[in-house]
Amino acid sequence: MKNKIAIILVLLLSIKTYGQISLKDSTVQVIGYWSKLDKQSYDISFEKLKIKNKDTIARELIKYEVDLKVIDSTPNSYTTEWHYKNFEIDTDNKLVKKLTSISNDISVLIKTDEFGSFMEVINWQNVRDYLNEVSEKLKTELKHIPNSAQIIENVMKIYSSKKSIEANAIKDAIQFYNFHGVKYKLGEEISGDLKVSNNFGGKPFDTKVKFSLDEINAEDGNSIIRMKQVVNSKQLTNETYNYLKKIGTFGKNIPKLKNFPSLTNETYTASRIHGETGWVIYSIETKEVKAENTTNIEERIIEIK
Repeated sequence: MKNKIAIILVLLLSIKTYGQISLKDSTVQVIGYWSKLDKQSYDISFEKLKIKNKDTIARELIKYEVDLKVIDSTPNSYTTEWHYKNFEIDTDNKLVKKLTSISNDISVLIKTDEFGSFMEVINWQNVRDYLNEVSEKLKTELKHIPNSAQIIENVMKIYSSKKSIEANAIKDAIQFYNFHGVKYKLGEEISGDLKVSNNFGGKPFDTKVKFSLDEINAEDGNSIIRMKQVVNSKQLTNETYNYLKKIGTFGKNIPKLKNFPSLTNETYTASRIHGETGWVIYSIETKEVKAENTTNIEERIIEIK
C-alpha cells in the first residue's frame, strides 16, 4: 500500500492543502482536515461467499464497530486510534467464531501523513503480543476440535510482524485511507502499477490499478471515488500451485502446472468522502478470486454512524 501511494504521488499528483472540492475545474483532493481528539464511529461488515456453478455453497458474515479517534496531530502527520468492539459472527464454524472474536476490544494505533494517507501501524508489537496471548488460551479451549492448534498457528502468522499486520490484519483501515492524499478530476482515469503483498510468503504480486472520480455532490459536500485493482494472474496461479504442492494438498496425485486452473484476483473499491473534513461516509470493497467454476467473494462495507 505504501508503494501504491508513492507511485501515484510521484507520477500523477500535485497536492495542495486547500479547497478539496473545486467545481471550477471538476476536481477533488482527498485530504484529512482533522484535529486532535476528533472522532467518528463506524459500522463495519465483512462477508465471505463461495460460489460454485452459480450456487452459494459457503457463507460467513462478520459485523463489528470501530471508534476512530485522532489522538495526535502534527504539521506532518496524524495518529489515529482504531478501537474495535461489538463483534457479531454469523457462521456455524465454532473455530472461526472464536478466532474472529479475539480482536474484540483491541486498539490499533495508525499513523498517516498530513493528507491522511496510511503510513504505518505504531503499536504493532502490542497487538501481536495481545493476540498471541489470547490464541494460546484458544488452543487449550478448542483442543477437542481436530487440527485447531495448527489452524490457530497459521492464522496468528498474520500478526507475527509489522509487515504482515499492515498487509493482512488492518484491511478495513487500508480501505478507509485508500483515496487520501490524491487529487482526482471528474471523467479522468488515473492508472498505474504497484506491488501487493503475497500471503504465500513469496515476492509481491504485480498489480494494475485504476482510479476515477465518479461523482461530485456539491450540495452535500462529498464525492464518490472508485478503484479497480487486478493482480497478475500468472503470478497468482504459480504461487498458489507451489503453495498447495508444498503443504501436500495434492497428495501423491500432483498435477502439472499447465493443468492447474488459472486464477484471477480483482478488487473493486468505492468510497463516498466528505469534502471539508476527509472523513469517509460510506465505503464498499469487493474482492473476487476466480478459478474455473468457483468464485470466492469478500465484501467489506464501512458506514459512518
